Amino acid sequence: MAIDAETLEEQPEPAAGDAVLEIRNLEVTFKTEDGMVSAVRGLDLDVRADEVLGIVGESGSGKSVSMLAVLGLLPPTATITGSAKFRGLELIGRKQKELQPIRGAKIAMIFQDPLTALNPVHRVGVQIIEAIKAHNPDMSNRDAYNRALELLELVGIPRPRVRIDQYPHEYSGGMRQRAMIAMMMANDPDVLIADEPTTALDVTIQAQILELVKNVQERTHTAVVFITHDLGVIARIADRVQVMYAGRTAEVGDVETLFSGSKHPYTRGLLSSLPALAGRTGKLQPIAGAPPSMLHPPPGCAFHPRCPMAQVLCTQEQPPLRAIGAPQQLSACHFADQVPDTRPGT
Repeated sequence: MAIDAETLEEQPEPAAGDAVLEIRNLEVTFKTEDGMVSAVRGLDLDVRADEVLGIVGESGSGKSVSMLAVLGLLPPTATITGSAKFRGLELIGRKQKELQPIRGAKIAMIFQDPLTALNPVHRVGVQIIEAIKAHNPDMSNRDAYNRALELLELVGIPRPRVRIDQYPHEYSGGMRQRAMIAMMMANDPDVLIADEPTTALDVTIQAQILELVKNVQERTHTAVVFITHDLGVIARIADRVQVMYAGRTAEVGDVETLFSGSKHPYTRGLLSSLPALAGRTGKLQPIAGAPPSMLHPPPGCAFHPRCPMAQVLCTQEQPPLRAIGAPQQLSACHFADQVPDTRPGT
């Protein structure tokens, strides 16, 4: 079935709590001079309507690659298998032309570096208007301009009538990120993917951007996928969390459950390596070792070379993602039931 505007209109609108994006058994491999790199290995993921899903993990865990694969934004060297359904429509295997009605209009993505994502030779307003008219070709220039002003005001850009005619280099880092959020919200997407949008921003601006994303999500009821390596960010913005390691899901649960009752040694290691919180004393406890090479991932559980709980079974069999602990909590650990309930370091 070809994807067009009429096809999208025929799909039922998801209710709050229903999955708007369903990913099943997603695998992404890259052909390199050294061999095949397994970047994503059998990922299952649900993005529910009207929620913020945090995806957390170290660099190279497959967080960004999985979302780029869904949008068809990976290079030709990538091989993608599995399923990714947006409101029931399969996206994997679609041609670029078929993905155009989805990409930017229904699923939008904020990239890590707004300075390189924005075109330096075009005014910010021109770029926002272009994003609007790409999916609304019949809209008048005046209406598109007014919509761009509304978006700049929505994301808290001061003096939007002045700023709309400025170039990206005239914006601060935080303002460029706000402009990118405005551009991605231009067509009222069902899913907004934020790929580490607070990278390289100072703490004050980072807090403002997090507050902005949360406020926009609450006002528009857009489902948000927030990708980060920072658990402090996750604690502030996410409703649910999916922890990834070596291209697979390690643990899934609501944010309170994972911070107080994680059932995976990797998640516990991430929590133990956080800087001191109020009432917490003692030294940080970094995770031993380094993430594995995805050219030759370890057999069994990929985390076993770094895991303090590893046993012989962990080196032989890949643990399934199974229900454990709190309702809707999942863990991919053979010995999840032996992980204590208390927050590490307290």
